[in-house]
Amino acid sequence: MSGSLEFLVQLLNGIQYGLLLFLLASGLSLIFGIMGVLNLAHGSFYMVGAYLAFWLARDIGNIWLAIPIELAMVLLIGVILESALFSRLYHRDHLQQVLLSFGLILIFEELRSIFFGDDVHGVPVPPLLRSSIPLTGTLSYPVYRLFISGACLVVAGLMYLVIQKTRVGMMIRAGSTNREMVQSLGINIKLIYRWVFAVGVTLAALAGMIAAPISSVYPGMGSQILIICFVVVVVGGIGSIKGAMISALTIGIVDTLGQVLLPEFSGAAVYLLMAVILLWWPQGLFRVA
Repeated sequence: MSGSLEFLVQLLNGIQYGLLLFLLASGLSLIFGIMGVLNLAHGSFYMVGAYLAFWLARDIGNIWLAIPIELAMVLLIGVILESALFSRLYHRDHLQQVLLSFGLILIFEELRSIFFGDDVHGVPVPPLLRSSIPLTGTLSYPVYRLFISGACLVVAGLMYLVIQKTRVGMMIRAGSTNREMVQSLGINIKLIYRWVFAVGVTLAALAGMIAAPISSVYPGMGSQILIICFVVVVVGGIGSIKGAMISALTIGIVDTLGQVLLPEFSGAAVYLLMAVILLWWPQGLFRVA
């Protein structure tokens, strides 16, 4: 019985990690799949969200008040970056997008070092979510991890409704297929792309905010998560939100259980899974957003 409960705890951890990966990867999938922009700095926004959570929770003392302030700040940063930089690269080679976003990674890392130093920081779990659900006399499950899973599911549901059920979502899907035709209908596709980019990087920052209390805040965390984020997008299918969800959950569970059951091979398990899937489905699991 104890072994079954321990497996259940690890399975829940894997689902929670997978949902967090989805929250991060969905923004990248939107930006890359719909806009055709290869944004290597996407992981930096995850780091920005985590450091903003640390900074504002420390200075304001209330993480619930800090989160909307952080989201507004990142959304504004996304609008400015798309307007000033990325909008000029839509019709250019991906190499130029890579160079620009890599330069942004260096800038973000330098700003992080200047303002926060190179130490590891902790972010406290909100008081309302510090409890645990007892499973046995010695085993319990943190409420905050359940909160992360629930928050990611709420965001996923909202994304589905917006993209599939609204006029804005219809324009986004049409713009990803035929940009020129959408423009000829009088729709401002540049404005749509601007907000898609801003929302995409804000989702990455939101993932960093809610992950900060359980993962700590440390230098290089954006680059570390970016690699697994690209794996999620490639396996799920570029531009597919449904594919990103299934891919993220699968990778999250495989990675978490792999660290418990086969720790010596856990680092390679996710990439082996990616290789196997791409052998059968070179375009990823799903092709349509």
